[in-house]
Amino acid sequence: MFDRLQKPFLTVETGEAYQPVRLTYEVFDRHALFAVLSGVRCVEEGEGPDQVWTLYWRDECDELHFESLESFQRNADNPLRLASLQYHGNYLYVNLRSFKRACLVLPFLHQLINSKTACIHHADFINKVFATDERLPHGFSEMFSDEELQRILAQRLDDYHHVQEKCELAKTAEEAFSCLADYTRTEARKRLPYAERYVFSLKEQDDAEVIFLGFYIFLRARELVAIKRWFGEAGYSLADAVDETVESVFGDMGIDLID
Repeated sequence: MFDRLQKPFLTVETGEAYQPVRLTYEVFDRHALFAVLSGVRCVEEGEGPDQVWTLYWRDECDELHFESLESFQRNADNPLRLASLQYHGNYLYVNLRSFKRACLVLPFLHQLINSKTACIHHADFINKVFATDERLPHGFSEMFSDEELQRILAQRLDDYHHVQEKCELAKTAEEAFSCLADYTRTEARKRLPYAERYVFSLKEQDDAEVIFLGFYIFLRARELVAIKRWFGEAGYSLADAVDETVESVFGDMGIDLID
């Protein structure tokens, strides 16, 4: 453990922890999607038969802001790649290398892509930080097992519905609150899985801001757990991280972004 405390974890160019995220969009009109992606200067289509694009930090997304940025010098001739996008089987996959980039790119794409063209469905992400000399998974396909992610998600939903049912059947409000508190404490003590899936419910355009804020809180809390435990705070829980994140968002400091 002492050796680990002396080692920095791997970060991306803009300063935040390297924690891969894959956003998955359900595509309803691929021709309209291709037209949108071809019509913005910050996106470049790759060569070859595969439908692959690269999103760069320039032009239309030039104003995306990274608080974690310290010494990185932007070069107009060599813009930073924020994400890669790939269309396959009626889905658009957006691969990013940090939680912060996911939280910034998601609203940007929401403004860019009409909901009748494509809609965000879920996000898969890694719940750990990596050592600078650690072997990294080769490609996003190696990182995420759809079967395992679905199993974890189904179990989490099943546990939640079970507790919800117990609360509804409780004879008193105190009994219901006690049941919910026990569930919260148990969840907070659980070891986070290596990878997890977050499913969106974006039925109305007006809900987008709230939904994206919820996604930010969800990711930020997990980022905090990974970093705190990396530096030896074994007792730091998900509940601690959620409290800290909510305070930073709604507290006196105003809305915060992932550092």
